[in-house]
Amino acid sequence: MSAVAIDIGSRYARIARVGAHGAPELVELPGAVPGEGLPVPVGEDGRRDAALHAAYSAYVGQHGVPDRLVIVARRPDRSGPPGHGADASAGLHKTGRTPPPSVLSTPHAVLALLRHAGTATAGRYMVCDLGAAAAEVSVCVVTAGAVAVAGSARHAPADGYGAGFEAALLAQAGLPCDEAGRRVLAGLRAEDGAALRLDLALDRAERNPDRYDATAVHRVAGHDITAGTIRLALRRLTAGLDLTTTEALDDAAPAPVDGASPAEEAARAAVGGLVAVGGTARFAPLLRHLTGGGWPLVPLPAGTDPALAAVYGAALVAAGLADPADRYPYAVCVGAHRTVAGRPENQELLVCGAGLLEPGGAAVFAEVGGERLRVRTGPAGAVAGRPVEVRVRDPEGAVSVPVRTVALPGGAEDDGFHLGVRLAVDGTARLVLCPLDAGAPAEFPLGGLPTDLRTDPKGVRL
Repeated sequence: MSAVAIDIGSRYARIARVGAHGAPELVELPGAVPGEGLPVPVGEDGRRDAALHAAYSAYVGQHGVPDRLVIVARRPDRSGPPGHGADASAGLHKTGRTPPPSVLSTPHAVLALLRHAGTATAGRYMVCDLGAAAAEVSVCVVTAGAVAVAGSARHAPADGYGAGFEAALLAQAGLPCDEAGRRVLAGLRAEDGAALRLDLALDRAERNPDRYDATAVHRVAGHDITAGTIRLALRRLTAGLDLTTTEALDDAAPAPVDGASPAEEAARAAVGGLVAVGGTARFAPLLRHLTGGGWPLVPLPAGTDPALAAVYGAALVAAGLADPADRYPYAVCVGAHRTVAGRPENQELLVCGAGLLEPGGAAVFAEVGGERLRVRTGPAGAVAGRPVEVRVRDPEGAVSVPVRTVALPGGAEDDGFHLGVRLAVDGTARLVLCPLDAGAPAEFPLGGLPTDLRTDPKGVRL
């Protein structure tokens, strides 16, 4: 079985698969830049769609139609049916030959790579995606079987994020900000001793700018790139990243817990590790600025290039070696009673289908024909409703596991509710009872949902 992942960046379209040794690798294709991928077409309408179409067509031309395809996309692009590409895969309709693509957000793809390597366990992680066009920071909560994006923020200057930094350096060197110029910069950074020379020059210039700002760090085509130029361009990167990080942390701040001490609240909000990915994350002084905030940097496995982290994680998901953990894989049902021809019948009511429940997302309600189903919580006039058993089931394996029995409140004959379920950021589920009269919804804790029905000892075959 062939499985591939595609990540469309602002400059390169990267295609990866899992190689013969079980590790993800870039797929070699004609016209690709070594270590980067296929250049994204410039000057076309629907640039991302055109790049996706071109990349996928190039792969199919060399290797045939894959059995599985995962596309890395920004979270706002994840519209349409959960787990499948809507806007994110629009460019594929031109090929006419494609399996139903799954869509994975960048933080989920990166954390799939780290979870597969065993370096990201339960806790809060800050994933910093530092690209040419933008810096995007996502605060993620990893629990057993679920990865929730608790908060995120994006900084996208008009002239680009990493692209603006490179443009400033190339301008002083008298070079155009194009592919050739960027390759020159990459070559300078790769020279022996370049990193040490840069660190020393920046440190001196920061302490004594009048004396050391004019120090030449690189020389290109008869022009010097000075420490002062690099220092000022670096400030542009750090200022935007600091602002984005603050906004993401504010967005991810957990709701207060009654009776919790300030120390306990701080512990709940603490970030256990920072992950830096994207092409601009190759710039070591920017990484040192990040870790200066006190967060430990989570290493990428086996020296993975940060620009390839997302597509490598997606390739592991495509190959079935890593769980994306972005959707709960099983259906959630409750035991229900219905009167048919005057006779009571026990039924199982589907509240949420498999793959619809997103960690940290909105509640999913029971529906029939696209409309929310109206339910009652007990017989007319009952003081209390019947106990309701909540179960999860694997439709493919026909395995059902009980989760918890919940005592719902009773109601009058005319009282109606919408019944739903949501998966919180902390990985625990809640049964949601929403009154039809616009009253406040009630939630009933269910605890953690089973994450693998194939091995759960409580599994009951229907």
